[in-house]
Amino acid sequence: MTLRLEITTPLTIAVTTDGITSLRAQDASGDFGIRPGHVDLVTVINAGVVRWRQDGGRWHFGVVRGGVLTVTGGDRVSIACRSVVLGDDLPTLQAQARAERLALDNAARAERIKSAQLHARAIRHLVKGFAHGSDMLGLEEADQ
Repeated sequence: MTLRLEITTPLTIAVTTDGITSLRAQDASGDFGIRPGHVDLVTVINAGVVRWRQDGGRWHFGVVRGGVLTVTGGDRVSIACRSVVLGDDLPTLQAQARAERLALDNAARAERIKSAQLHARAIRHLVKGFAHGSDMLGLEEADQ
């Protein structure tokens, strides 16, 4: 008996594979392993490395960010996550995942800065208009 593994993101099915003999992951309670015949399980993976072995061979890795892992029927493992970076060399994979996380953080930071600048510009425009006695909302025209 073996496991079937499926890892999905909102945009893609990243992994669908059979013949998994063991899988390791980590949730808030710590590191855990899954082998064929495991009881049904649902757990949240905030961020971490999922590793699996097919037919006693080498380990395969996925760096998962924000996901839910489920085991059903003792032979099916599903991970639905925000993103996953896959590979067979863990140090390279971890470096790649760090680079992707840094790029996402930088993009989010740039969006926050842009939003703050737009907000400040709108406030300055309103203050400038009110300081000159103009009706920025067009209320005076509605009263006439």
